[in-house]
Amino acid sequence: MMSNSGIVAIVAHDAGGAEILASYVAQNNICCKLVLGGPAVNVFKRRFGAIEICTLEEAISACDWCLCGTGWQSDLEWRAIEQAHKAQKRIVGFLDHWVNYRQRFERKGIQYLPDELWVGDADAEKLARMHFPCVPTQLVPNPYFVELQQQIIELEIRKSSVSDGGKRVLFVCDNISDHARLQYGDERYWGYTEFDAIEYFLENIQVLGDSVASVVIRPHPSDTKGKYDCILDKYAGIVQLSDGKSLIEEIAVSDVVVGCESMALVIGLLAQKKVISSIPPGGSVCRLPQQDILHFRDLVDK
Repeated sequence: MMSNSGIVAIVAHDAGGAEILASYVAQNNICCKLVLGGPAVNVFKRRFGAIEICTLEEAISACDWCLCGTGWQSDLEWRAIEQAHKAQKRIVGFLDHWVNYRQRFERKGIQYLPDELWVGDADAEKLARMHFPCVPTQLVPNPYFVELQQQIIELEIRKSSVSDGGKRVLFVCDNISDHARLQYGDERYWGYTEFDAIEYFLENIQVLGDSVASVVIRPHPSDTKGKYDCILDKYAGIVQLSDGKSLIEEIAVSDVVVGCESMALVIGLLAQKKVISSIPPGGSVCRLPQQDILHFRDLVDK
């Protein structure tokens, strides 16, 4: 791992990468210039309170090296790699997920790769070396997961599920349609949308066996307000919207964590919950490499 000395430009837009970078900054007490956009702003405010956000140009000019996320919702990190190269500043990209690796570094057919990649686990390391054999890759234990594991212990997650005559389900949404539309110009590029996945799960929820007391819909940080009102109306009585608790708190009081390819599914595994990918028939197969994730279509087909 690179030295923590000097000023580091921290560049992040999407929530997943921002959580990792915010945890890295906190754990290593580094001096940094923050270049943030989108959901990353609230992630850093939640962690550090009042923050000063710089322009990309200011941060790269002032820094000794750069550390960026690898999100898809904007071109912020992609531009950071380009500008860091032009300024001859070393830049590291922290891969926060296990899918769409090449697409994270491409915009309109143009690819910019960092000088080095950091990955948080062995599965990501294997994928990164396969996709980018010419880019040095380091396994850096995911700092966000390190903190979550401590929170899991403190919350006593294994004992915290409330027994009220039925299972509590947390459905963690991915902004699939926006991602596909932005990257490929087709919201159904992967053969389904987030609404298809939710409907498929709710229409077949009986396959879980035990009665379900509630299903909490947790929107993606980039989702617009009211996006899932139609689902809440259609399934009133069993489905409710997240009340804004942290992800780990909502996982703590759930028996089952459901989604498509969200990082939250992996966090559910860390918390030793039953975890299910609800990608419907006709959609792409879940690409998360963690073998303990169940596939809802397999449960329905039994």
